[in-house]
Amino acid sequence: MNKKVLTMAVAALMGLTTVAGVSAEEVANKDKPLVWFNRQPSNSSTGELDMAALTYNENTYYVGFDANQGAELQGTMVKDYIEANIDSIDRNGDGVIGYVLAIGDIGHNDSIARTRGVRKALGTGVDKDGDIDSDPIGTNTDGTASAVQDGTLEINGTTYTVRELASQEMKNSAGATWDAATAGNAIGTWSSSFGDAIDVVVSNNDGMGMSMFNAWSKDNNVPTFGYDANSDAVAAIAEGYGGTISQHADVQAYLTLRVLRNALDGVDIDTGIGTADDAGNVLSSDVYVYNEEQRSYYALNVAVTADNYQDFTDSTKIYDPVSVQLDESAHPVKKIWLNIYNASDNFLSSTYQPLLQNYDDILNLEVDYIGGDGQTESNITNRLGNPGQYDAFAINMVKTDNAASYTSLLDQ
Repeated sequence: MNKKVLTMAVAALMGLTTVAGVSAEEVANKDKPLVWFNRQPSNSSTGELDMAALTYNENTYYVGFDANQGAELQGTMVKDYIEANIDSIDRNGDGVIGYVLAIGDIGHNDSIARTRGVRKALGTGVDKDGDIDSDPIGTNTDGTASAVQDGTLEINGTTYTVRELASQEMKNSAGATWDAATAGNAIGTWSSSFGDAIDVVVSNNDGMGMSMFNAWSKDNNVPTFGYDANSDAVAAIAEGYGGTISQHADVQAYLTLRVLRNALDGVDIDTGIGTADDAGNVLSSDVYVYNEEQRSYYALNVAVTADNYQDFTDSTKIYDPVSVQLDESAHPVKKIWLNIYNASDNFLSSTYQPLLQNYDDILNLEVDYIGGDGQTESNITNRLGNPGQYDAFAINMVKTDNAASYTSLLDQ
């Protein structure tokens, strides 16, 4: 038996994964493939990308979705709904279309984009440092808040005022953002204060949107719009939920693991993405884009409304064009450490992780899934005590600023 075969045989007996006969423990952690996903390393105040994190090593990438394209889709979806239902949407007949907005995380680029997208489409945005102000306004029943303005829509010859009645970041007392329970409490407060002045409910995601829908807007026939196309939200469209946005989580989850698979196989990063792999898996250019300068893959978004929601009822179904099992002899099993920033997050726990778990078998990856508390990085990083036993890492941070909390562990 030659030395290479012997090394591989011993590694197999020890339960170690290998790359060309080299075990995971023989590769420096700082040189192992790394993908950031869902939370792009960036400054939470300015949105500036953290290029040190995105270029940590030659096999580092980010996987997410096109936040601006999706945000514009959500805003347009809300506007289109108002225009199509203008005869019934102004509940108190005052000529003012009033909406409330649930904001996820004021320091998260995706949340910022969605707030801006809604305000841009409805004409309620105001300029701040060259872009639309994304700050929460508290309450604004009189239209005097400085972070927004009254918009106007001319529909069928009549001009209507559009007003953001209230918005707030949905953060709970422990510090977790995108908090559904907080959103449910907020709609209770808002509905008590504004009553039938609320004509539309908008949320930065479906978790918060469904909480508000179930707590109030469903019973009061007020259209509610979210983001993520979670299965419960898509099903609720039949019950009056206004619509949501699919961020192609099936494509994102595939890309999250695919870039690691390619790096571990030592093949071109485009394999099984823009170029078919040896099993025929390939993505079409209309479902993702790659920004080489940002080292980032972005899935494209699709509006989900009453017209097409039946096509999106199963959010955990893998994407057919990339569903063919890889040959284990050519793509041997590798071990991955992957964390979900908040095990209670509806989108990540109910949609993204199940998709990852469907793809990991197809791509011959053995993945350890670590669930965080949504509040502190240490709750996650404390469970990365032995990175040497893994071949690659997939990281979903609590805060976008905190990439160094993870890379510092790999540098040791």
